[in-house]
Parts: sequence; C-alpha cells; structure tokens
Amino acid sequence: MTDDNDLNPEEGSEEKSAPPSIGLSISNNSLLLGVFALVSTAVIAGTYLGTADNIAEQRRQAQLKALYQIVPRDQHDNDLLTDNIVFEEAQLGHRDSEKLFLAKRDGKPATMIYPATARDGYSGDIDYIVGINIKDGRIAGVRVLSHKETPGLGDKIELRKSDWILDFNQRKLGDPDIEGWTVSKDGGVFDAFTGATITPRAVTVSIANTLRYHHQHLEALLDRFDAVPASTETR
Repeated sequence: MTDDNDLNPEEGSEEKSAPPSIGLSISNNSLLLGVFALVSTAVIAGTYLGTADNIAEQRRQAQLKALYQIVPRDQHDNDLLTDNIVFEEAQLGHRDSEKLFLAKRDGKPATMIYPATARDGYSGDIDYIVGINIKDGRIAGVRVLSHKETPGLGDKIELRKSDWILDFNQRKLGDPDIEGWTVSKDGGVFDAFTGATITPRAVTVSIANTLRYHHQHLEALLDRFDAVPASTETR
C-alpha cells in the first residue's frame, strides 16, 4: 500500500514550516524594534549635544565673570573676548584647546590671563584661570571655574565658599621662594583646609607651575598676540 505522504511529499514539509502569519509578525516586530532603537539613539544623541552646548555656554559665562573679577572693566580698555588666542599646553594641564586672554591698558599689554588645570585634585580636575601682571609678574587674581571636590571641604577653593583663593593675590615667583609654593603641612606658606589637604596642595602647586610657564614663555606669547588685530571695547 502506498503512503499518502509518498504521494504528496510537499504536505509534510508544509506542516513543519511556520505559518506565514507568524513569520510576518516576527518580521514586523523586528522592524518596530529597529525603528525604536534608531529613534531612541537619535533622541539620546540630540539630548547629549544639547546638554554639551549648554554646559559649554555655562562654562563660558563663568569664565567671563571670573575674567572681570581678576581684571575689572575699569582696569583695561580692550575687549577680552577678542584679544585672545587659542592655547593648548599640556604643561598647564590642558586636556583640550583653551583661550589665553590678554588685558590691555592704553594699547599696552597689562595682564595675561591663563587657563590652567590642576589634574591631581582629590576628585579629579580643577579648572581655573590666573591673571599675571606683565609689568612685575605678580598675580592679579585666581578664580576656580569648575571642580568636583568634596562639598564642605575641598570646595573652599571657590571664592563664594571661602576667601582662601585671595591669598595668591600679588604673589610671584620668589614671593614666596619655590619651596614655599605648597601648603603649610608640606612646609609651604599657604593654608590647607581642615580635613582636606590634597585639594589646596594641587591648586597651589599648579599655580606655581603656571607662574614658571609665564616667566619662560611671555615674550613668545606676546608675539602671538601682536599678530591679532587690536580692538577697543565699547563701553
């Protein structure tokens, strides 16, 4: 006797394959998941870019505010937003390109304002700017722009939390001598914070390093600024 499956071999194979409706459903679900993933990625990317732009703008505003604290408007007559050069120097801790600013008075260089990063803070990078007077090499002021130091301890490097940062005003190389450019716990002249030595040590040593850089490279940096068209700030 002949088996029905021998007469119709295709029937057995049809029973073993998935119904067309199930295959179509799987295909549609895969397509939907792919679209969802694509949309989610686009949203995340857009959010990141928007947040990155916002962070950059906030940092720019903080920098401008700090610039005018170091060199008030009545102490310079040029536009700091114009009189600057792109500056990237690993020796000063930079991880990306920064802007080096030059304040002028009556057309003459008065104060160089350096961006710098102390990489060895307790919780990571400490970004700050330091103004150094051209005439005598003394510090016009220091302001911390961003950090992740411990609230109530390391954050005393911020002027709004403590006046510690003001102790650098009018200091220069030789005042104190090089051994003094650290915290008192290490034999230096600058105070540490109770319960937090790493943060003030990192900032102090980094500022001393910036002073040395200024002394070594000032003439070359001024030459670079000479190539930038002068501008007068509108008041």
